[in-house]
Amino acid sequence: MKRIIALLLVIALAVCAFAGCAKKEASESAAAPEAQQEASDFDKIAEDKKVIVGITDFAPMDYMENGEWTGFDAELARAVFGKLGLECEFVEIDWDNKILELNNGSIDCVWNGMTLTDEVKSSMDCSKPYVVNAQVVVMKSDNPAVSGATEESIADLSFAVEAGSAGEGAANAREYANITSLAAQSNALMEVEAGSADACIIDLTMANAMTGEGTSYSDLVKVLDLDKEEYGIGFRKGSDLPEKVNKLLDEMKADGSLQALADKYELVLCD
Repeated sequence: MKRIIALLLVIALAVCAFAGCAKKEASESAAAPEAQQEASDFDKIAEDKKVIVGITDFAPMDYMENGEWTGFDAELARAVFGKLGLECEFVEIDWDNKILELNNGSIDCVWNGMTLTDEVKSSMDCSKPYVVNAQVVVMKSDNPAVSGATEESIADLSFAVEAGSAGEGAANAREYANITSLAAQSNALMEVEAGSADACIIDLTMANAMTGEGTSYSDLVKVLDLDKEEYGIGFRKGSDLPEKVNKLLDEMKADGSLQALADKYELVLCD
């Protein structure tokens, strides 16, 4: 009888221990989602009250003046993030590595006249398009190929493009054979000016701002319009920043301040 009583006592203790463990595990499991919930992109950035903006030297979107970054995108980024209580820190990046820079946390967004290509839209969470652009061919005005130029007639020329840019994509899509990829669109312009390349393919916005009479490249001219496109702002996948930025862009468009800034830099806003 004593053995039976002892056995029953052991079983009872085991049942109580199992029930206690199960209750503890259930309690921990219920609390886990809350404990493991990560802060949003905006919450992390808001802690430092600073957002790191990846850019290149790309007039009129972002360029240095009196030791400060300025331009349409620089001014717009400061205005938008300022409304969110954030200060902008502009970091010059290698454009070909923009997705890597974003994903590894070196920057918080890419805001630099970025064309919304399929690659960009698949690799980033992007804002709505905000500025109209195109890829254009720029050459020296005295180049014989300028007269009557077509996409086919210039196919055998040497081209300078920015690595990872829509201009490089336009050249590759047309299977132009002689292409040199450089670190920045401004470098592509310099190659044409120096005679190291016959032509470059750059953004219309840069061509309008930096070539022709009254500019540093007065002897360079826009020859052909290629692909039409739109600019957008890129954020990490899953970020909550695009929604906040889109809302503020809509507000600035409604109150006329976005149009005023576009007029200042002679840019065309998306509808």
